Amino acid sequence: MSAPQLADAGRAKASRQRAGGSRRPERHRGPGRAGGRGDRPVTVRGLIVKIVLLGLVAGIAIWAAFPLIDARAWAGLAVLAATTAGIFYLYLTPRHVPAKYLVPGTLFLLAFQIFPVLYTVSTAFTNFGDGHRGSKQEAIVAIQTASVVQVPGSAEYTLTVATTGDPLTGPLVFLLTDPATGQVSAGNAEGLRPLDPGTVTVRPDGKVTAAEGYTVLNAGQASVRSQEITEFTVPTAAGAIRSSGLSRAWEGRAVRTYDEGCDCIRDTETGKTWVADNEAGAFVAADGERLAQGWKVTVGFDNFIRVLADDRISGPFLRTLVWNFAFAVGSVLVTFALGVTCALALHHPRLRGRRLYRVLMVLPYAMPSFAMLLVWRDMFNKDFGLINHLFGMDVDWLGEAWTARLAVILVQLWLGYPYMFLVATGALQAIPRELTEAAAIDGASPWQAFRRVILPLLLVALTPLLISSFAFNFNNFNAIHLTTEGGPFPADNPSVGATDLLITYMYRLAFGAAGAQYGFAAAVSVFIFAIVAVISAVSFRRTRAQEEVYS
Repeated sequence: MSAPQLADAGRAKASRQRAGGSRRPERHRGPGRAGGRGDRPVTVRGLIVKIVLLGLVAGIAIWAAFPLIDARAWAGLAVLAATTAGIFYLYLTPRHVPAKYLVPGTLFLLAFQIFPVLYTVSTAFTNFGDGHRGSKQEAIVAIQTASVVQVPGSAEYTLTVATTGDPLTGPLVFLLTDPATGQVSAGNAEGLRPLDPGTVTVRPDGKVTAAEGYTVLNAGQASVRSQEITEFTVPTAAGAIRSSGLSRAWEGRAVRTYDEGCDCIRDTETGKTWVADNEAGAFVAADGERLAQGWKVTVGFDNFIRVLADDRISGPFLRTLVWNFAFAVGSVLVTFALGVTCALALHHPRLRGRRLYRVLMVLPYAMPSFAMLLVWRDMFNKDFGLINHLFGMDVDWLGEAWTARLAVILVQLWLGYPYMFLVATGALQAIPRELTEAAAIDGASPWQAFRRVILPLLLVALTPLLISSFAFNFNNFNAIHLTTEGGPFPADNPSVGATDLLITYMYRLAFGAAGAQYGFAAAVSVFIFAIVAVISAVSFRRTRAQEEVYS
């Protein structure tokens, strides 16, 4: 047979095979196949796992429902009920298979990413902080109970300290016995409630030894919480009930009372009046004095304007922002440079002991950074630090602005280069050796081959990691707080130090000695989030363009 005839016969055979291959015999669907969908048969183990997981979902939903009901958060309760019903529907039906895998991740994303971000943003538009935590009614109750004094004729009670939870940590409850009537009442932060005589056991001296639903504290447990018991108050119509030791209590009269007619607080002894300022969330007197206890209100963009317009804050904020960029970029660049250098040095195939050297290189990465930061802080000590002692210097590393900044960069270099070394080693092993050999054949020097061939390919693989490293170092709280605590601080402004990042500055605002300002700190965190998000978005866009060039 000639060559053309053989070719025609081959094409005809291939055509018949394609035509026959388009019809595949139907598989026999066993009795375990459901609905012809190709689903796997339900096993006993899978059924048990599904029952356990759905039972866990139901238990969490029931546990979360009671606080929502107590707070009358009906919208949250409706969302909880709808979510629980949707989960049960999804996993009790054979449909929507892709959603069965997507829903858990989506719920965790909402719970641990979206909700915290939205809550932080919403807090940034409020005055939430010390003195402005609760509602207006709670502020009124706090002001009145704080001004309670004992007066002649004040009612006295036999006191038994109890709790509804753990004896050492649970919420306190005063079990009070009226000596005149023998009536036992339970008092907590919400008020006084009489108890059924059949549910309590009372000694002849009026001391309660047992009460249904309460745990009575013994002498040792009460002594441990004596300071808390002394500060505890039970609000009443006339004032509040306070303890006098661990066995007696008295009902005092509030010196400062709320007048609903003028929406103000009056001091019954001095006659001074503090009128409610509902925009500021505080009671303010005519001379400008504010009562310490206020309430949470929405202040709009005041916190953001304060960051940019208040000279006492905007100047330090911008200086901190500049140093924050320098610290993040510097940390990434020096760790990347040293990590890639070490990776290149240990990438040579004829180098002996490469595995041992690589193990030694990653030792800083294997050690807990928390402990190492404290060690480095001691090493930079001016008087007895290892660095000054070893090199015969007398440098106040952590006492001067620029030396402290250099110190934290050096600490980050030591802590961060092993990570860059590991990822660069992996990326180098993925680059074909033929490319560098071809560059050498073309007459390129080792430096030219690295700059023109190896580095661009490394950047394609490592740029996303560099972006994540920048975001991490931009908010690297531990590196600053554990090494310099933000210092050194200037004499005229002890709130912002030379090495402070925005995250440590925000922490000092939120938990500083002057009182927590959560709303203002949340506004600063929104600025941080926006800065990192914009930089990351631009960097990833440039990364995609770079990938297209070298693909």
